[in-house]
Amino acid sequence: MPRIIYLSSGESFFIFNEIKMKYVPKIYTVESVTSGHPDKFCDQVSDAILDACLEQDPKSRVAVETMVGHGLVVIMGEVTTNAEVDYEKTALDVYRDIGYTSEMKFIVRIMKQSPDIAQGVNVGGAGDQGIMYGFATNETPEYMPKGIVLVHGLTSGLERLRKSGEVEWLKPDGKAQITIENERIRTILVSTQHAENISQKEIRETLIEKLIRPLAGDISNVEILVNPTGKFVIGAEGGFSADTGLTGRKIMVDTYGGLIPHGGGCFSGKDPTKVDRSGAYMARFVAKNLVAQGAARECLVAVAYAIGRAEPLMIEAVNEKGENINGIVREKFDFKPLSIIEKLDLRKPIYRKTAAYGHFGRKGFSWERIE
Repeated sequence: MPRIIYLSSGESFFIFNEIKMKYVPKIYTVESVTSGHPDKFCDQVSDAILDACLEQDPKSRVAVETMVGHGLVVIMGEVTTNAEVDYEKTALDVYRDIGYTSEMKFIVRIMKQSPDIAQGVNVGGAGDQGIMYGFATNETPEYMPKGIVLVHGLTSGLERLRKSGEVEWLKPDGKAQITIENERIRTILVSTQHAENISQKEIRETLIEKLIRPLAGDISNVEILVNPTGKFVIGAEGGFSADTGLTGRKIMVDTYGGLIPHGGGCFSGKDPTKVDRSGAYMARFVAKNLVAQGAARECLVAVAYAIGRAEPLMIEAVNEKGENINGIVREKFDFKPLSIIEKLDLRKPIYRKTAAYGHFGRKGFSWERIE
């Protein structure tokens, strides 16, 4: 895999080894989690609050984080908006919609955004500093690595089987993991919350037939692991009694599975003036369009900002050969925050839909559009 050694506006920032310049290595493992995972619940609450604000006031400034665990939901952050939002009800609606039924206690601490930040954002500057990355590959129709497409298919499949009633003993929390070697599936791991009165044998057989085989095809040479601890029932009705959750703790699940760098900032709970989110969406849009138009087979785009400044400090684009393709990016695409918001139409209440099963490689989002 490539590794970062240096960042500069005028120089390439990767050193490549024997993988022959490809970003996606010959062997890798990626994971995904269901919407009922405590971290993903928190992401969905934060984004549901963002959506509720944007629905009434498209210029809302929102930075909300959620923590959950052991019967308690804590919602904190900074919001500047003309919208009137019942934060507790919004969070409870997400909780019930996922499928949890037990009672929860809520604590809300929402303040107004710092005027020190607002003075830079008000004139079109970035809402924070940071580095964002976007990636695309022609390996799949989704322009994402094969393993990432498949692993999200496993977790979203768990939710589909549960909510449709096809598998009644499935419960909301779950995780999946796939290991790919030389573009072939080597290992599939599924861990799912389940009802108490179901045997692990039935869980394994059902998930292989209804979930894994339809998605992966021939699994005769694939190692299949299902609930390897042997049991997963605590917290099945809700309350997150077995685990805590936090907004932004699944950033690799949200993006590219750790196969490329991540700047560090999460997406959920942030309005589009926060370039952690909008800059990453634009970088994906650019990378995908460059690959779709044949400018690269794999493309990595990186952009960096200073808080309060509109012009990026750096824009870099590199293809699978390590060649710099900045010229076409600078000529065709505008990375100023307000330009991104307009280009991708980011002031709409679209964000809760992004908060489970990955932000990239899915239909219906403007940054996935090919022009």
